[in-house]
Amino acid sequence: MGVTMDGTKQQRRGNTRQRIQDVALELFAEQGYEKTSLREIAERLDVTKAALYYHFKTKEEIIVSLFEDLTQPIADLIEWGRGQPHTLETKQEILRRYSEGLSNAEPLFRFMQENQATVRELRIGETFKDRMHDLRDILMDPDAELVDQVRSLSAMFTLHAGMFVMQDLAGDVEKRRQAVLEVALDLVTQAHEHAQAGTDD
Repeated sequence: MGVTMDGTKQQRRGNTRQRIQDVALELFAEQGYEKTSLREIAERLDVTKAALYYHFKTKEEIIVSLFEDLTQPIADLIEWGRGQPHTLETKQEILRRYSEGLSNAEPLFRFMQENQATVRELRIGETFKDRMHDLRDILMDPDAELVDQVRSLSAMFTLHAGMFVMQDLAGDVEKRRQAVLEVALDLVTQAHEHAQAGTDD
């Protein structure tokens, strides 16, 4: 009985934490990170500032927790990719899973795009850059010609561009994501095949 109650309490705490994250991200999007206070976040949530403090002491803690929660699948993907052979199939699977990860974390990435100066000052900026480098190392053949290295990098950033630049295009969101993914897969396939052809020569 005690275990059940404790489990319920933990689940409730988790839900409150997530609500704080979601509302904070909404306010950051509406009026900017710098102009949003913890008091405003508490008011939007209809809780006391003390209740908010129980979970997060600062705005930075909220953003860092969001980053860690929403990008954990990307960290897991990098770990998985490092253990795989450097084949075209691995690279394609990396792009497929990364596309899904970006889609699930879209509000956070939109915040990062629109608040680049703030992100640079927070430790998440450095962490995100490290993860981009890790993904690049999995996707790119270091011995490939420069044009094919650029193709591999472009595959990754095509997914980013698809999220930020193409959001205003008409049509189904999932169809847009699939179209962007198809272009990214084409780029990494070209790069890989050219690199393999160069090795065979």
